[in-house]
Amino acid sequence: MTAEAVIQAWDVADPSAIHPTRHLSEDAYWESGAVQAAMLADVIPAGVKVMDFGCGDGRVAIPLAGLGYEVTAVDSSQRMLDRLTERAPDLTVVQATADGIAGHLGRRRMDAVYALAVLIHHNWVDCLAIVGKLRAATKLGGILVLDWPVSDTPSEADSWIGVTTWSREQQADACARLGLEPVDSDLPWGVYRAVKAGG
Repeated sequence: MTAEAVIQAWDVADPSAIHPTRHLSEDAYWESGAVQAAMLADVIPAGVKVMDFGCGDGRVAIPLAGLGYEVTAVDSSQRMLDRLTERAPDLTVVQATADGIAGHLGRRRMDAVYALAVLIHHNWVDCLAIVGKLRAATKLGGILVLDWPVSDTPSEADSWIGVTTWSREQQADACARLGLEPVDSDLPWGVYRAVKAGG
């Protein structure tokens, strides 16, 4: 799926379709975000500037801000950002695709960036471009947490909610070219440190 197709489908999706716990209850949905925020706090230093790329309606961004992080919530969907703002009017929100991040940040860089359930829906070319933009938005030495799955049989998503997987070799090559150093962690997502590309 192309980035444009994923964004269009996501923007008009029924809220109950955007996360499996929402079928259980709203409480389960928001609690799942609080759990994920606590997990992120295990690898992101306390109180730093963090970007939630693909924040949706704030399921993770809101509780992460509650833990004392300076969160910038970024999504391409104004509809999702409006829902987030209803719950957390003081949170900084930015409507942007990956290409629009640089225009918002200017010369500033984030201490940490995370993208959960964003990369998995895009084709390899768009996914790589998004990861490159997220890396460029992160300070040297900063942390990136990316839902960027690998598989012994990599394949591209064929629907807006499908999953694209990478081979370990594809991902390692991309990390070297973009300046991402894998960090050992117990998180279910990849954790990387921003380093100089090729180093």
